[in-house]
Amino acid sequence: MSEEPTTPAEDRERLDREDREERELVREPDVNQESNRSATRLELFFDLAFVLFVAGCADLLAKDETLTGGLRFAALVAIGWWAWASATLYANRFDTDDAIFRLLTLIGMGGVIMMAAAADQVTGPAWTWFVAGYVILRAVLVLGYLRVWRTLPETRAGIRPYLLGHAAGGALWLVSLAVPAPGRYVLWAAGVFVDLLGPALSARKPDSPPLHMEHLPERFGLFVILLLGESVAATVHGLHDGKWTSGVTTTAAAAFLLTAALWWSYFDLSGGAAKRRLVQEGGERTREGVHDFYVYAHLPVAVSLAAVAVGLEHAIAHGSDDHLGAGARGVLGVGLAGYLLSAAVIQGVLSRRPKPALIWPGLGIPAIVVITALDLRPPVLVGLCAAVLVAGVATGIHQHRQGEIKVAKV
Repeated sequence: MSEEPTTPAEDRERLDREDREERELVREPDVNQESNRSATRLELFFDLAFVLFVAGCADLLAKDETLTGGLRFAALVAIGWWAWASATLYANRFDTDDAIFRLLTLIGMGGVIMMAAAADQVTGPAWTWFVAGYVILRAVLVLGYLRVWRTLPETRAGIRPYLLGHAAGGALWLVSLAVPAPGRYVLWAAGVFVDLLGPALSARKPDSPPLHMEHLPERFGLFVILLLGESVAATVHGLHDGKWTSGVTTTAAAAFLLTAALWWSYFDLSGGAAKRRLVQEGGERTREGVHDFYVYAHLPVAVSLAAVAVGLEHAIAHGSDDHLGAGARGVLGVGLAGYLLSAAVIQGVLSRRPKPALIWPGLGIPAIVVITALDLRPPVLVGLCAAVLVAGVATGIHQHRQGEIKVAKV
């Protein structure tokens, strides 16, 4: 729906109002209700620290491609993803971009930097810095929600689960500083689990402040871009480390094609179908827990795409070899299959049309599993995976043109 035209006097009044607001260093938190709200420059700056965090997790997996290493990698990515998602959920509702909000966000960014620097040594001497960074993030969010508690009494019932969850989760992590391994890892898991309950419990409150349904999918889409950027970086690193041989360059070209297909698959198909459902429902409460499902379903997407980047880098670097190691093939296969499964579930559940999702991305899952199980040369392996993804995108576009899936641009 187009907006009503404004007069020059109304435009001047709006600009004067915005100028007065910008001159106010401190503004009370308020529920975001801007119709065309998009990601702010501060949010994009905040995301830069998570680029480094995901890269640190990838380094950890690259050093240990065993099942144990994979589980450790998945746990770390999940911790970082929730740290980002919880900050995003707060900003989605209450970002006033005043001096206090900016300072809290920048302090939290410092915590992410600490986590990123210690990610590949989380079981070594740097683990205390990793814990400190996570605790700082929890403390920042607790302070933010306390500001809202003080100034917006009508939101207290809805934000209480977040406030208590962040405080309890941070406290468990803080206690872990005095607990030796493996006990400290149990406390970390318990802290994240308690924290994760916040959105689900808040959604059950009838007076919970609504999420901004334009801003939410944009922010999660930007995080997907961040993760896909790791695959682009992997292509660059693989070319550099592989010395530009013919096998390396062929594998790199296939890897880039695969990454582009992943981008197309998410933003024009699965992610677009999910956004359409969110926009249709707006801020309404739903028994299906649509908003919570959308948030939580992006966790396996994050873990899978981060693993894909590691597998691609190893495949490119060894592009001239006769075969790729079982560990690297497993990482790439699990990453791609995990992403396709997550995308199929997101699309099928949120579009309420599971049949098209079973065709694509669904049929891509067994194809990827079979391809990565075979001991093929890296250019052939990555090329076949890319072919599956490209064919899947073509299938999804056909489904969209036939009206079998309906999407909104992410």
